[in-house]
Amino acid sequence: MDKKSIAKRTNVLVVIIALVFLVLVGRVAYLQLIETEHYRTLARENSLRLITISAPRGEIYDRNGVKLVGNRPLYAVSLVNLGQSREELEPVVEKLAAILGRTPEELWDAIDNHSLRRYEPIRLARDVSLEIVSRIEEAQMELPGVVIDFEPMREYPYGNFLAHVLGYIREIQPDQLARYQADGYRRGDVFGQAGLEHAMERELRGIPGARQLEVDAVGRPVRSLGVKNPVPGHDLTLTIDFEVQRAAEEALARIVESLQKEGYRDCRAASAVVIDVRSGAVLALASYPAYDPRMFAGDLSAEQARVLLTSPEGPFLNRAIQSDYPPGSTFKMVVAAAALESGKIDRRFAVTDPGYFYHQGQRYNCLGAHGRVDVVRGIQVSCNTFFLAAGLRTGPENIFRMAHDFGLGERTGIELAAEAAGVLPTAEYKRKMVQAELDRRFGPQFEAIEEHYRSQLPGTDEARREELKRERERERAKIQAQYDRYAWDLLWRDYDTLNMSIGQGLNNYTPLQLANYVAAIANGGYLYRPYLVQRVTDPNGRVVKEAVPELRRRVSVSPENLDILREGMRLVNQPGGTAYGSFFDFPVTTAGKTGTAEVWGRDSHGLYVAFAPYEEPEIAIAVVVEHGGPGSRAAAPVARTIMDAYFGFLTQNGE
Repeated sequence: MDKKSIAKRTNVLVVIIALVFLVLVGRVAYLQLIETEHYRTLARENSLRLITISAPRGEIYDRNGVKLVGNRPLYAVSLVNLGQSREELEPVVEKLAAILGRTPEELWDAIDNHSLRRYEPIRLARDVSLEIVSRIEEAQMELPGVVIDFEPMREYPYGNFLAHVLGYIREIQPDQLARYQADGYRRGDVFGQAGLEHAMERELRGIPGARQLEVDAVGRPVRSLGVKNPVPGHDLTLTIDFEVQRAAEEALARIVESLQKEGYRDCRAASAVVIDVRSGAVLALASYPAYDPRMFAGDLSAEQARVLLTSPEGPFLNRAIQSDYPPGSTFKMVVAAAALESGKIDRRFAVTDPGYFYHQGQRYNCLGAHGRVDVVRGIQVSCNTFFLAAGLRTGPENIFRMAHDFGLGERTGIELAAEAAGVLPTAEYKRKMVQAELDRRFGPQFEAIEEHYRSQLPGTDEARREELKRERERERAKIQAQYDRYAWDLLWRDYDTLNMSIGQGLNNYTPLQLANYVAAIANGGYLYRPYLVQRVTDPNGRVVKEAVPELRRRVSVSPENLDILREGMRLVNQPGGTAYGSFFDFPVTTAGKTGTAEVWGRDSHGLYVAFAPYEEPEIAIAVVVEHGGPGSRAAAPVARTIMDAYFGFLTQNGE
């Protein structure tokens, strides 16, 4: 290569280097002179972090201002990232686990499962005692990065009181987080899991605050730059009356304990509902047994929560709205109303009760031989003979319509989730139910026959094949004969009407539905939507929502016929009535109806419904005692105690 070529190539290389240099200089100049502010902002933002501060949830009060749910500050132990390696953290974790009374593995789980935001403290324990706080502070030199914080903690001062209505909170679950992340929820936030804590989560939650931190290049906190205070959630004022609720809960617990001692071993649960008949406001909604929502306030593992939630006693089941029961004789006012309104009977219609009722060769027993019985006396003495006769005259369609009119077999719309609809058994409902049972029982038998011969037929000669087909048809015919025997029950029969007329058969209603139905009888036929939250108030004391009575419909019963029902119910609590024993000395005139719902192979459920005062009704009550025997002995005494509390007749010791 000659000198000329070398010089030429050198010049080209110099030009290239110069161009590259010029591009670099230009880029630097652009970043320095034009994009300076943009990158300065990015750098500043990269060094700033926001740590969420939980907002205190709104508090909950009864109608008279008794605080039912509040908040209190708690001590929480957290670990701040100081850039330590795992080896450097091991003695810290060992020391802290010993102080907290936990295993190092539990703390490592929390540390390892923490999010990737290194500036956020890792919460290791909540609601620790002052003694533990003191021990941590004394050992602070050995616990670098361990800090003590204050957090608001949900407080339920009365333990399991009103637990099914209030509900409880826990750390938001993964499925909930996925559903509500757009609303600003993050892992570790608390979330209402049941009751009003869940139903009113949006109102109770509040607005979280934040602490701004400056962090270094690897995300470690350097200094605090300020705090945005959280905004507490809205407070709730309920329709619940503390004293009435307490009386109901205590009475349910006492009656279950008493009946168990008397030999009703399956009697383990009960419920009661009290409604203001003038508005639908719920004064008491009690379910026994209950749980203590405080169990969920501290650290609770998933396994511990599973054990609690699957307890065989079912303390988390709100029986007042989630369980449905055959109503027994408390249903007889529906039959009476249907019979009167359809014109199938009138006030003068009467039957002679010899103590039983015969229909199509079947004997149906009564509670006794009541002699001549009209509709008022039929309710007073709970005469099965009268209502069996009246029910047959009235027909199932009229009874269906009347039961539906009173809101039986449909959800009431109360604020709480998972309310049961109950069962109002129409002819179509029965057909579907029986058909499903037939399919379950005989479907596999038919299929087994087909499967057996399907494997036999191939490879056989014509004669053998025909013989196998005949065998198959004979076996199918045997099963079909059994099927046809039970298929007779697909249609609604007279015995269904008779069972329904005395509140047995397929009827199943919740205690809340029963209380609301009786409220409509008491108030002149107005069926309201029951409600629990009277008022929502913001942190500044402003009312943001006030509940007003919501009329669902007016039941199609004339004032005259409602008077007949109420008169019969009044006599239930008078001499000769089935609940006189519980109300003989009660100073206020009341009205009620006992019910004893038969349960196959077990003790009957005891029921009682009532309203009071008779002249100017204020409250309606429904009580159900599972497997407690006759309603007059199991449920009516509970209602009496509730009325004592409502009218102020209870002494300080509850007697």
